[in-house]
Amino acid sequence: MRVFQIEGEWGMDHLKLSTRAEPQAGPGQVVVKMKASSLNYRDLVVPNRGYGSHTGNLPLIPVSDGVGVVTEIGPGVRRVAVGDRVCPTFFQGWVGGEPDLERLTQSLGGPIDGTMADYMCLSEEGVSKLPAHLSDVEAATLPCAALTAWSALVTCSNTRPGDRVLVQGCGGVALFAVAFAKMLGAHVTVISSSDERIERVRQLGADAAVNYRTTPEWAKATRDITGGRGYDLILELGGEKTLPQSLRCIRPGGTVAMIGILSGSTMATSLGLIITRQVRLQGVTVGHRDGFEAMLRAIDQHRLKPVVDRVFAFEELKEAMSYLQSGAQFGKVCLAH
Repeated sequence: MRVFQIEGEWGMDHLKLSTRAEPQAGPGQVVVKMKASSLNYRDLVVPNRGYGSHTGNLPLIPVSDGVGVVTEIGPGVRRVAVGDRVCPTFFQGWVGGEPDLERLTQSLGGPIDGTMADYMCLSEEGVSKLPAHLSDVEAATLPCAALTAWSALVTCSNTRPGDRVLVQGCGGVALFAVAFAKMLGAHVTVISSSDERIERVRQLGADAAVNYRTTPEWAKATRDITGGRGYDLILELGGEKTLPQSLRCIRPGGTVAMIGILSGSTMATSLGLIITRQVRLQGVTVGHRDGFEAMLRAIDQHRLKPVVDRVFAFEELKEAMSYLQSGAQFGKVCLAH
């Protein structure tokens, strides 16, 4: 079967189209014929061993998100049947409950072989059935970015109607967050560097938006949108350069969901606001299968559709990665197998 794998040495130059033997299902396992994959920024980090020893060993098949159809089940499998359309879960060993080191180190696309293969062999506990209204490409976008947004809004924060939510940027997690927050009845503010993207995200349901290039002190501008109260939840995707302003526009007792570090990974800010306003800093790293399946039920009920920017062919993985790296996309970058 076809696979893309990092082989020989780490580095994007060593990501190559290759072949492996087709897998067979053992007890409790399923074989899935992959139909589509979707890229996340972590997929640009993995080829360069960006997660250190937790990246895995070579050869390694990259990419965490995908969708396929079950073609074989092993003895004892009960959760799915041949013919079911499924997504592999991001963390293969995290079904539910609190995170621990073992659960957080079983992610697809590093250290476990990912979705860029014609077939995958997975535990039946590591796949979930999908809403019928989604295309293969749309469904492939859900395991990482969508679940991260859902975990921030629901699993870790319990967002309620009328809550004020601030979302940073217009990337994959951000666009899912806008959709889910509006579904939950929240008022949503988005900050972005592009007036064009602000207009597009307004069309997706955002209630307010601020261009942080033309308004560098966006904390005051966004806080004014809440009438001075501040936000119940901020999805913090920037990190080093955005967190200080997030702490100035979160409400007392509010939650800052720490998701990304796009602007840097160190923190140089006054910690006093965290203490005096009793702010909760909540790290979010994707989520568990129980949360994923709750999210799928909500997507099915509300017939939500992911935003897909562009679809590449399987053989065009490197081109798709370059396009993602460029930042030109609005929505998810996907591959059809």
